[in-house]
Amino acid sequence: MNNQISQITNKAIDGGEITALELRSLLNVDSLSEEAYLIQCAARKVSAAAANGKAEVYAQVGMDVGPCPKDCQFCSFAPVNKVFPKEKVYSLEEIIEKSLRFEVDGANAIYLMATANYKFADYLEVTKEVRAALKPKTPMVANIDDFDEDEARALKKAGFAGVYHVMRMGEGIVTGIDPQVRVRTITAAQKAGLLVGACVEPIGPEHSIDEIVEKAMFIKKMKLVHAGVGRRLKIPGSPLAIHGILTGVQQAHIVGAVKLAMGYSIAGHGAGCGCEELTTLAGGNLLWAESGSNPRDTKANTVIGGTVASKREILHETGWKIVDGPSVLFSPR
Repeated sequence: MNNQISQITNKAIDGGEITALELRSLLNVDSLSEEAYLIQCAARKVSAAAANGKAEVYAQVGMDVGPCPKDCQFCSFAPVNKVFPKEKVYSLEEIIEKSLRFEVDGANAIYLMATANYKFADYLEVTKEVRAALKPKTPMVANIDDFDEDEARALKKAGFAGVYHVMRMGEGIVTGIDPQVRVRTITAAQKAGLLVGACVEPIGPEHSIDEIVEKAMFIKKMKLVHAGVGRRLKIPGSPLAIHGILTGVQQAHIVGAVKLAMGYSIAGHGAGCGCEELTTLAGGNLLWAESGSNPRDTKANTVIGGTVASKREILHETGWKIVDGPSVLFSPR
């Protein structure tokens, strides 16, 4: 047993601040070693204590599909990947139906996702109708293109509790987005009183430990409502497909190490994109069901998104108690 790893995990359990250098040490451990399982066990303890043993299931409704101008290589909407040559926009009735279905199924929050093609004014108009159809206490979370302070306030006024916004792996290199624009959007959202969730994603085998550490420490510094880890799934024909994908064991190891870096201050820890039976054992307590478009799927109406029931079952089988009713993390503070 590596004494250094044991010292770092004990430090995290005791509430100590894990440094970037210490996180790098945790990530350097072989994902099938005894130390890796120690990291994951410690992460589960920290995660459970931070969230009072509770987990949440969110549901995301994809509102449109088609060639997105941001051209993120890991996304099925990227023109470079040639998956969706034509735009398809779901109707208001379809979006409301999907959202209500998720609410009835027990989703703790409803995410409404749109590509950068979706005009902000149209997004507000549609989502206000969704807000009116949902129960008043069901939180809505926006997953959309970058926006400014005025637009952040408009989202808040429209009834959104928060946003999901991420500084992705390879941002500005494999995406058409300036990383600083992502930072400005997150700052604008927080100024408007919106809660912000993020994950270190989408991680592939080609990503360095240094970049994982950088993105994790960015999330910690921004004091977001939840963190997490997501692996990149393979989009056939993508320039990134040659790298393959992480195994579930590798993903679980990163989930655990990043959770220890986040500590007790961030109660939510996402662990999606496959092998969730492993990642929820390693400290993940947030999962997503998806309907409509999905940037990781090549079908306009996703077949890999999963259901609320399937995500709740995974969390139940891995020992989590699941929040009933509105999200604790995205509820008013």
